[in-house]
Formats: sequence, structure tokens, C-alpha cells
Amino acid sequence: MSPVLERWRALRAAAGPVDPGELDALWADLEVVDASSILGSWRGFAFPTGHPVERVLTGSRWHGKRFVALDDAKPLICRAEDGGLYSDTTSGRGEASLWNIEFRGEVTATMVYDGMPVFDHFKQVDDDTLMGVMNGKAAAVSADGGLFYFGLERE
Repeated sequence: MSPVLERWRALRAAAGPVDPGELDALWADLEVVDASSILGSWRGFAFPTGHPVERVLTGSRWHGKRFVALDDAKPLICRAEDGGLYSDTTSGRGEASLWNIEFRGEVTATMVYDGMPVFDHFKQVDDDTLMGVMNGKAAAVSADGGLFYFGLERE
């Protein structure tokens, strides 16, 4: 197993709190990914850094993301009371689209929210796993300058 994959697995298994600096270092070592290669349904999880978005996603029963097409991305697939899945367009202020956008000097797959100044950048851990970093205007995503880190696993 590669050292990067070992670090991923350790951080994925951590009960928290996870140091955002460790997540930044891992992000830097991952490969970029093309937007067209991540179409499909993904189950999500938050790295336990204490970022306020973690509480919002837990409260909405966030399940993951669904990338139907480059112009049809559903950022907040949530679980309803009856157990069914739905796209929460209220919390997400609409849906999103996928683009290849530069972030930290690299062009990688990025989900652009329709109704908020928010970007979810993705890098590839392996063929079925992505690491995400939520970025955007400070009021929308920042916690005292800190970004929100999450993972996606292909369903």
C-alpha cells in the first residue's frame, strides 16, 4: 500500500479531531481528477475537524453527492425520514455543475454551486474515492479561515 493511501486510511478512520494541516498535506499529495470521470453517485463523509459545516450536514442527514452530468450535479443528497434519498435544494440553494478549475495551482474537478459562492474541489485517492475541499467566500464556508474537508466513496 502506498504511503498516501495509508495516510488517507488513517485520517478516514480517525475519530477526531483531525488537524486540517494534515488534510492539507494529504491533499497536496493526491492526483487531480477530471470532472467527466467522476459522474455517478457518491456517499460522503466529513473529516472531523470541528468545522461548522459538519454540524449542518449532520442535521440535514447528508448522504452524499450525485453527478448526473457536467451540468447536472446534486451537492446535497440527503436521507428523508422514511429512509429515501432526495436532493436538498433548499439548504444548497439550488443544485450545481461540474467544471475543471484551478485550485492551489492545479486544475482539478470542481463542483460549482448554483446559488452560493461555493466550490467543492476534488482530488483522486483511487478510482472509487475522492477527497473534497469546500472553498468559497469566507462567510459561506470558512471557519476562522479554515476550509471544510470531506471524502466521497463511489456507490
